[in-house]
Amino acid sequence: MKTNSLSAWILAVRPYSLGNSVILVLIASAMAYMSGGFRPLPALLCLLFALLMQCTANLVNDLWDFMKGADQPDRLGPDRAFAKGYITLRAMKFGIAGFTLAAGITGLGILLTVHDTLPHRGWELVAVGIACLVFAYFYTAGPWPLAYHGLGDIAVILFFGLIPVGFTYYLQTRTWTSEVTLVALSCGLVIDTMLMVNNFRDREEDARCGKRTVVVAFGAGVGRWGYLLLGLVPVVLCLALLGWGHWGAALLPLIYGAAHTATWRKMVRIDHGEELNVCLGETARNILLFGALMTLGILLG
Repeated sequence: MKTNSLSAWILAVRPYSLGNSVILVLIASAMAYMSGGFRPLPALLCLLFALLMQCTANLVNDLWDFMKGADQPDRLGPDRAFAKGYITLRAMKFGIAGFTLAAGITGLGILLTVHDTLPHRGWELVAVGIACLVFAYFYTAGPWPLAYHGLGDIAVILFFGLIPVGFTYYLQTRTWTSEVTLVALSCGLVIDTMLMVNNFRDREEDARCGKRTVVVAFGAGVGRWGYLLLGLVPVVLCLALLGWGHWGAALLPLIYGAAHTATWRKMVRIDHGEELNVCLGETARNILLFGALMTLGILLG
């Protein structure tokens, strides 16, 4: 692959993971639509901001995992562009700065679009934007990276669940409901399955370089059962939506639960090695399935 080529940058931003951001905005916007508050422009800007922030986080992760020794030549997971030498250090730094700047401009656009409709004139969005930037950088970078101290899962649940779903809905409707919190938490747990299967696969490499994920700290058993629960607990949570009369959003995720369980069985059978990348691919597919089912279920009523 040619150094600093478009193909190298596509590899670096990990397009297989970007669907996570898309489904969060779709689900929140579907809920806003059903509540009569859907606003296309804020929804579109939220989607762009989420994608840019995820690309930023992926690039920072690509760079700093290599610098901290987590990405070695014997890496089991998908290729990382910087570790493979496909992107130079100078280009990677410029790329991170460029995506960060683009995300900041998009965030400013969101603020200008909705500030006059929000209770606090949009200042709450400034705090959220800063938190997103801190997460993108300090998930793997800095003197005390979250992913290296067992806090990666909590960060994912917050920044790939509660915050994007909750605030995308809030920006359109100016409210935040119990149903939104439940759905947002469910989304965060489902997306954390991707982190869990990665950490389960990389547990030996992570232990060698001092990356203390939950799986490294508490053992492979936590990875196996944690992965299963991260997928099934949201299915149970969604059943509570029956209490609000949302039968579609309550029942359709059961299909996801079946697909997730099938992937978990395969993960347990394979247990270790590069073959677990099959489970990573299936996990990404299952997350998209959950997003599609939830969006459809919400729109069905």
